[in-house]
This record gives sequence, C-alpha cells and structure tokens, in this order.
Amino acid sequence: MASYAHPQHLSPAPPHLPDLPATPRQVSTPALPAAERGAASPLRHLGPNWYAAVMGTAIVASAGAALPAPVPHAAAVAVWALSALLLAVLLVARAGHWLRHRDQARAHLLDPAVAPFYGCLSMALLAVGGGTLTLGGGVLGERAALAVDVVLFSAGTAVGLLAAAAIPYLMVTRHKVDPGTASPVWLLPVVAPMVSAAQGPLLLPHVPAGQWREALLLGSYAMFGLSLLATLLMLPLIFGRLVVHGPLPLALTPTLFLVLGPLGQSTTAVNSLADVAPSAIGGSYAGAFEAFAVVYGVPVLGFALLWLAFALALVVRAARSGLRFGMTWWGFTFPVGTCVTAAAGLARHTGLTAYEWLATALYVFLLAAWATATIGTAHGLAKGRLLTPQPCA
Repeated sequence: MASYAHPQHLSPAPPHLPDLPATPRQVSTPALPAAERGAASPLRHLGPNWYAAVMGTAIVASAGAALPAPVPHAAAVAVWALSALLLAVLLVARAGHWLRHRDQARAHLLDPAVAPFYGCLSMALLAVGGGTLTLGGGVLGERAALAVDVVLFSAGTAVGLLAAAAIPYLMVTRHKVDPGTASPVWLLPVVAPMVSAAQGPLLLPHVPAGQWREALLLGSYAMFGLSLLATLLMLPLIFGRLVVHGPLPLALTPTLFLVLGPLGQSTTAVNSLADVAPSAIGGSYAGAFEAFAVVYGVPVLGFALLWLAFALALVVRAARSGLRFGMTWWGFTFPVGTCVTAAAGLARHTGLTAYEWLATALYVFLLAAWATATIGTAHGLAKGRLLTPQPCA
C-alpha cells in the first residue's frame, strides 16, 4: 500500500520542507489497474476544499459591485457567471465523488484536516446566490434571479448550520486531534452561518412585511451571534498554536488569511443588516442596529487589518523558504473580499472617504490574489497535479 502525507501531521516546517499535496489527505488504498486508475483518480481525490475556488470567484464579483465606485457592470456579471458555472460543475463532480467513492468521502468526514472544508460548500452556495440576486437579474430575469437566490440561500444556510454543529461534534467525538495541530481551517464550518447573516439582508426586501421580515432580520442576527461566539472560541487556539509551535507548515501558511473571513464578514453583516432594519423592525431598534454597525465594525475591521499585516509577513517568510502553489492559495481571496465589503459598508455608515480608499485598495489586492490562484489552479489541472495525491518524500 502507498501512504500519503498531510500537513496536519507535520511538525512546524524547516526552511526547506518540500511542498505538500494541494488536495486533502487521502486514505491508503490498493493500487488500481492502469486502465482504471486514470478514470477513477480525478473524482476520488476531489475534496470539499475545491469549493473555495467558487467562493473566491464569486466574491470578486460581489465585492466589485459593492465598491463606492463599482467596477464595470459587465465585468462583474461575467465573473459572477463564471462562479455560477464553477459551482454547477463542482456540485456534479462532488455528487459523483460520493456515488463512486463513498469510502473516501466517509474518510474525509473522519479526517480532522479535511472535514472543516465542508463549510466551504455552504459558503459557495451563499456567495453565488447573493451574486445571482445582485448581478444576475439582467441575465436570468429578476424573478428567476430571486428564485435562484432563495434556493441557494436556503440550501446554503441549512448546510452551514449543519456543518457548524456537526464538524465540532466530530472533532470532539471521532477525530484524533494531536497537540499543536490547531489550524485556521477550523474556522470554516463555524463562519458559514456568518455568510448567511450577511446574505439575508439581500432577500429581506422581497419578504412580506411584518412577522416574516422581522423573523429574517433577527434570524440573521442570531446566525451572526452564533458564528461570532464560535469564532472567539477558535481564535485563541489558533494563535496559541502559532506562539507555542511556531509558523505553520509551508503549504498551510496561506490559510492564515482565513482568520480575516469572520472578521470581515461579521462587519459586512452588521452593516448590511443595519441598511434594511428600518423596514423590518421598530424605529428605536433600527437606530440601535445602525449604531451597532459602526461601534462593532470599526474596531473589528481595525483588528482585521492588524491580522492582515501579520499574515502577510508570515506568507513572505514562507515564500522565501520555498512556498509553492497549492489549493490553499484560494485562502487569499474570499476572506480579503469580505474585508472589501466590510470597508464599503463602513464607508456608507460613517461617510469617511478613508474607508472608500481602503475598500478600493483591498479590492486591488483581491484581484491580484484571484488572478494568481486562477492561473495556478488552471496550470495545476493541466499538469494533472492538483487531483493526484503525492507520496511522502
């Protein structure tokens, strides 16, 4: 049997640690005949981490449309359409993975390094759904775009709540988590409900006024709260691991950007909810929600910028030590995109031009990161490297 390595089981990387597989850890399996190996391998090793490419692409369109000076509408629509196409292809491919390789799919759920990526499915559905409502109306028609978003929002929220409860449960009861292996990847399932909280305001104007509208508003705030508190449980573990055990292995270094996700998305959520609160709840509460958006968002986005500088410094260090492209590089996209929408939201509610400039600067970074990840992924697929596990050195 062949055995495969995964970053989770490596100690902190020395300067010249070889790059690790871009796909999640695989269970050892008997070698397939040559005739079967080529057909079976691509789907067998297609993990849930691939949904990060959908998220990273969708946020380029949504964040571009949210900028104080939006990107050209046609360009945003084109990127949204690409994200929708990627989502459709991946949903079909992942369904094939579960149908043809159930042993591997079950192994992913029992692997503490892979299971958290199931949160990416929820966020991919939600990100594409939100983009459909804001950008897809001219392509699909307003009614069809609304229907698509309702379906994707409902499915994404259900999957996200399930992942936020089930993955931590598996970590406690079934996963074997070694000391010093805490990773920013652990945030993925618990941040998914925060994406629902940020996407809920898009649907609120389409919900009947009264009880239904108020329920959606307060339900979004509830998801904001559960995700925020769960994130606050995880962050000390992640930073403690870095302080005690040193930098992450090279291939995992880009995942440090995942910490920006709950920070930027929570700020986006409170600002978006404050925009729609007056139509859903009493005036006194609506005013409180608008004040909360600024009182909460300003310090949290400040901490996000601190973490961005910290993560960038560690990525530069890893690059000087031989960091190579892997699917973890998609971690540079969606979390930064949430900071773009967060800064744009604060610009609306404070009127500060500084937040407009910040949103624009972060969006330029997002575009560069997305282009790099897209080119790297296309090259890796063309070479057949990303969907094939690599043996240990």
